[in-house]
Amino acid sequence: MRTARNLVRVTGVVDDKTRTRLLAFRIFAWVTGVMLLALCVAMVFAYGFGDRRGISIVGPIHGFLYMGYIVATLMLAERLRWKPVRAVLVLLAGTIPIASFVAERKVTREVRALPDPAAR
Repeated sequence: MRTARNLVRVTGVVDDKTRTRLLAFRIFAWVTGVMLLALCVAMVFAYGFGDRRGISIVGPIHGFLYMGYIVATLMLAERLRWKPVRAVLVLLAGTIPIASFVAERKVTREVRALPDPAAR
């Protein structure tokens, strides 16, 4: 099974590149999640009250930030040697309200559980 622990088997440590990619992933996961929630609120206003201004503003911003989330996730997935199915599931978390927050916590806990090279 390919997980973040396999990186430890190959290299023995989690290096600065992995930490940097994790930080980028965390930032994009949170920003994408917040913008998706804002988009949901904008959709309520659009379809409930007829005010579509929110969708025309928040929609493209969320789409642009989701592209960053895709790149950050794929870079982290490559570094940690995830199976493609896992990477796709984490990517899909950016399309479901609140799921990106859950995915971010789970991935962060997993990576932080790996050995630190400074502790050697």
